[in-house]
Amino acid sequence: MAGIKALISLSFGGAIGLMFLMLGCALPIYNQYWPLFVLFFYVLSPIPYCIARRLVDDTDAMSNACKELAIFLTTGIVVSAFGLPVVFARAHLIEWGACALVLTGNTVIFATILGFFLVFGSNDDFSWQQW
Repeated sequence: MAGIKALISLSFGGAIGLMFLMLGCALPIYNQYWPLFVLFFYVLSPIPYCIARRLVDDTDAMSNACKELAIFLTTGIVVSAFGLPVVFARAHLIEWGACALVLTGNTVIFATILGFFLVFGSNDDFSWQQW
């Protein structure tokens, strides 16, 4: 039952994050849809780590270069997702209020993605791989 509660809370967090993103785009005072480009970063961020987990054997306790590269690439994607709305606001493509809403949505969405990997990432009997 704990897995169902975690799944429901993660989906609630994702919905709240997407709501902040949509508010930053669709409110009548902002009315610019440029911030929707951060959706690409939401999709791309877990991919390097998922590939590294499939390729690397988890039995050794030492750090692995493949996992370190995956974490580095994921960090670059997350930083880019936070930087893109700021660049849009500095270029006057979006307003600063929309930038703040998108950054809030980014924080919630990436916390949800991190929570997903913390809850379902272990290789015990309740894993995300069964979904």
